[in-house]
Amino acid sequence: MDIRERLNQVKSILPATVTLIAVSKFHPEADVEDAYAAGQRIFGENIVQELRRKYENLPKDIQWHFIGHLQRNKIKYIVPFVSMIHAVDSFELLSDINQHAQKIGRVIPCLLQIHVAKEETKFGFNFEECRQMLKNENWKKLENVRIDGLMCMASNVPDEAQIHQEFHSVWNFFNEMKQQYFEHDEHFCQRSWGMSSDYTIAVQEGSTMVRVGTKIFGNRLQKTE
Repeated sequence: MDIRERLNQVKSILPATVTLIAVSKFHPEADVEDAYAAGQRIFGENIVQELRRKYENLPKDIQWHFIGHLQRNKIKYIVPFVSMIHAVDSFELLSDINQHAQKIGRVIPCLLQIHVAKEETKFGFNFEECRQMLKNENWKKLENVRIDGLMCMASNVPDEAQIHQEFHSVWNFFNEMKQQYFEHDEHFCQRSWGMSSDYTIAVQEGSTMVRVGTKIFGNRLQKTE
């Protein structure tokens, strides 16, 4: 199957309430153009240098989501155009994004990353750290970022029951945070979980955004950045 066929296959499985982010990291611009020609407009990248290059060279109506671990010294390069930052894993990062966004008069939608996987290599708040950060309420003073929801990655394991449990625990936590801090905030509605290996489970466990790369573009090229 070509990219168009694989893209349509993924889309055919997703409910209308779930947004597909086509993860184009480490794939050439021609592949993005193929998916774009098939109607896809939302793409995800996790390397700042690669994201900047693709933004410059590809159609300007693409919505670029930064989905990787964002280093604070690189925020300034993506703030002018990024549509959403998915993996905010500290108050300091949120504050720095706000500072850069303020300089150019933008409000950047962000998701708080929750560390739920049984892998130390993953970033993110644990549940209690996130509760404490929101309870502190300093985030409410940041006028150039908007917390639109939560993001997580499940453990990379074949045990589907474990993946269900991990996603479900974050869904429950999302509902807790919604009720406690965002009850009247219509923007706090996004739950970004699910990738090529587990997006069907993620949809069952409340996801509103899935980040799918390999199922659309095939195996990634080696990182060159």
